[in-house]
Amino acid sequence: MQRSKGSDRYRNVLVVRFSALGDVAMTIPVVYSVCMENPCTRFVMVTQKVASTLFINKPSNLEVRGVDVKVEYRGIKGLMRLKRELVKEYDIDLFVDLHDEFRSWMFGALFLLGGIRVLHYKKGRHGKHELTRKHNKHMLPLISSRARYREVFYRAGFATDDLFMSIFGEEKAKPESYKSIYPPKRQGDLWIAIAPFAKHKGKIYPMHLMQQVVDTVARWSCVKVFLMGAGEQESRIMDGWASKYDNVKNLAVRRYGFPGELALLSNCDVMVSMDSANMHLASLVRLPVVSVWGATHPYCGYLGWHQEERNAVQLNLPCRPCSVLGDKPCMRGDYFCLSGIQPQMIVNQIRKVLSEKGITV
Repeated sequence: MQRSKGSDRYRNVLVVRFSALGDVAMTIPVVYSVCMENPCTRFVMVTQKVASTLFINKPSNLEVRGVDVKVEYRGIKGLMRLKRELVKEYDIDLFVDLHDEFRSWMFGALFLLGGIRVLHYKKGRHGKHELTRKHNKHMLPLISSRARYREVFYRAGFATDDLFMSIFGEEKAKPESYKSIYPPKRQGDLWIAIAPFAKHKGKIYPMHLMQQVVDTVARWSCVKVFLMGAGEQESRIMDGWASKYDNVKNLAVRRYGFPGELALLSNCDVMVSMDSANMHLASLVRLPVVSVWGATHPYCGYLGWHQEERNAVQLNLPCRPCSVLGDKPCMRGDYFCLSGIQPQMIVNQIRKVLSEKGITV
């Protein structure tokens, strides 16, 4: 393998992404690819503790450290202590910021003052503002977040070809990897994962409508439906759905851990998800996703890795998108961008995805 300029210049690269689970999941295809392309460089990924467990079957030259920057390394003093520990342990010679927010900028400044080169990824705030503003929207697709991550490593001189296939390589995970969750998949079985929740209201399909989707697919032949989510309230809602059918399992009732859940997802046939972390988790195991979009839009650059925009279920409204994250109040007051999506639209798209895989329901 031909060595890149980055591999010649840098031996120990610190990569930082502190934020939400889905954002960290989006970095994995890029970080794994860069590691595989540049085996002579050691990469150290620093992220939140829960997200650190996503890095399954990682390249040998990637180390992952989960940290708590809200408690253990809180504030500027905490970041200074973390910086000293990382430099001492890993002899860092390049800081790569894949977050681009105040905390990561402050953290990077500490390395810069120590004579270490710092590179920040470009979030593209101006383009996102033009796409989500109320009037005179520029309805053009923006560069994906993964392309923006890749560009940072390219600026450092690293080879950045897309080599990532799945966290399980070219195969699906073995049954023993998810045996604590569910028995092995049998030939002819149809497995569908449904993740109906998101962090913000502007990205959550109404529960009474999603229940109709669950009711429909649960009646299909040889189907098993896995409901995914987190939190007590979410689990109670999905418990109500699962109680009606023997073939619907609520995975939120207990914490199985990402290795087991991702192994199970790799054996599913399709997922239904909001614009949420679950879409990006499914992308890590090459699972096609029927994604549901409301206040947000795939044009903002957050469509799952190698997911198809044709599988995105959304309404063409003049007010969409109104938000990058789905956290802004609905200007109409009714969230019609979500409530106006008929359950059959989602069901029909599930059928299309399955038919492309040769599965008829």
